[in-house]
Amino acid sequence: MPLTLADFLRDHRFPASLNLSEEQERHLVTAIEQGFLTEFIEQVILESEDILGIDPNLERRTILELAAAKIVEALKAEAASIRLLDARTLKMLSFGSSGLEDFQRTSTIPVSKSIAGLVVRHGASIVVPSIKKDPLYQAKKIIATKGFNSLIAVPLRIPSFVGEAGDILGSLQIYYREEDREFSKIEVILAEMFARRVSHVLARKKILDLKKLNDSKEKITDKIFIKLSKREGIKLKDFFNLIMPDIAEFLNFLSCLLFTVSEDLEHIQLEAAYPLDKTYYEPGYSFTVEHHDYFRAAIHGLKEYADLPHERRHPNYLLIKNPARSELTSSGLRAFVKEHDIHSILMVPLRVAEKPRHILTFYAADQKHSFQEDEIELLTFLGKEIMKASTLEFLSDTIHDFKNPAIAVAGFAERARRLTAGGDMQAKDLEKLDRYLDIIGRESARMQDIALTIGSEGRTEVVDLGRTAGERFLLNEEVISRSRRKNIAVESLCREEGLLVLCPLYGLERVLDNMLNNATKAIPAEGGRLTMRCFREGRMACIAIGNTGLIPAAQFEQIKKGEVRGRGLNIITRFAQTNHGKLEIDTTGNETVITIKLPLHQQ
Repeated sequence: MPLTLADFLRDHRFPASLNLSEEQERHLVTAIEQGFLTEFIEQVILESEDILGIDPNLERRTILELAAAKIVEALKAEAASIRLLDARTLKMLSFGSSGLEDFQRTSTIPVSKSIAGLVVRHGASIVVPSIKKDPLYQAKKIIATKGFNSLIAVPLRIPSFVGEAGDILGSLQIYYREEDREFSKIEVILAEMFARRVSHVLARKKILDLKKLNDSKEKITDKIFIKLSKREGIKLKDFFNLIMPDIAEFLNFLSCLLFTVSEDLEHIQLEAAYPLDKTYYEPGYSFTVEHHDYFRAAIHGLKEYADLPHERRHPNYLLIKNPARSELTSSGLRAFVKEHDIHSILMVPLRVAEKPRHILTFYAADQKHSFQEDEIELLTFLGKEIMKASTLEFLSDTIHDFKNPAIAVAGFAERARRLTAGGDMQAKDLEKLDRYLDIIGRESARMQDIALTIGSEGRTEVVDLGRTAGERFLLNEEVISRSRRKNIAVESLCREEGLLVLCPLYGLERVLDNMLNNATKAIPAEGGRLTMRCFREGRMACIAIGNTGLIPAAQFEQIKKGEVRGRGLNIITRFAQTNHGKLEIDTTGNETVITIKLPLHQQ
């Protein structure tokens, strides 16, 4: 490479061909260097720095649109567009443009038969003097619509920085009006340099996004640690509302809903929502999966990747790009998204042993067509933390439920010990002992079942509501006796026969224990009474537990929605919702009655 312009001209014998004197040659060299090259280089530097000055905190599409506009101006072109490669579908996706806003372009084009794809495959620039004559450029309508006849296409590369994911490849296409245009080498070099500057801005954005991602993870972890350090039990709903503000800073969405999937995968139920003023549904709201294609696809249909015009089915998520036109959306959902100005929906199933346990659903105001690696990583991290919180909540509930059977075992063991202390036992004493030992054995087995069924409430089965309620009522009497509260009058159980319901037996037992325990605690210190009644009401089997003492009316709705601090009440509320029942609270005189209603089992 010549060190000076004078050396270059001598190597090419340019001054000699003009018969210039040495003084004239020096004057020519000085004029070119100072009058053209200096200004040219300064202008290139300014244009390059102008691209580098784009704010990396902007959205990626915005960055690419701004960069395309600056490149069009710098190269005196008419328009520019940027396409990025989707490695899964091997299609080039449109991500930003300038001068093409009013032109209906194909959002995706194949890699195999396109100029942009050829640039990516070979990693080299391509000049197209005539779009009309080039068979690879198939969107010929750009000639008639926009008057563009030639272009330069240069490669673009965006560093990934995430795990083993490869760099994102793309193509920058710059359009001109001239037909059969002869592109100079310097135009191609400048276009390639500007493309590298765009890559530099996007690399800075990626670094900032990764820092933001790590900051979000640390915030979530710190909040969990602080909550646990205060020895507060973690409830899934509280945990969700605790961390979602940090997720909202990273992902732009209108609202996020957390659904719980039933064991049989046939129903989903709203567990929590953020923000609270945009929940759209009340907590406990239940859907039937069979009647909602989008829920069915999120639960069952994400094994193979498919990028369709209006939805993207990824093994880790379902993205409905255009709810108004997607085949997965019903007329009801279309009306819903129109009312709330929702333009894309993301559904992320959270699995345990390949089985969906929860579904995260994000509603967004913009039409999102894909997700970046850092966004997917944050969603994956969020999913893992939600599953941890779910496990911690169940462990806390399980520890809470050990109390009643443990008290019963200790109480009836003490009764048995006193009964046998005299040595001389009558027939009626043997009957009592047999009954005590039966209760001790049953409650010991129950504690074992509690330990073995961590993670679920057990399998669903047909349960005799009256008989189960009678057993738990008897055990609660022993709990009251052991608590040495002598001023509580426990009335005999009133129950109707043949009240069969379909639910987990273990779940029903823990709910009855919690209801009776809460009712006992609510009785004032001066004393009162505790009652239980089982009855039929239409097609519902009902358990009503009453106690002396009143609950403030303001707390009624909080209890029904599970928005109370007490773990027992949340267990009761969740059980009623999960098993398609309902919770009712009433006060009469000086008494509070809490009733759970469950559908009667149909043979």
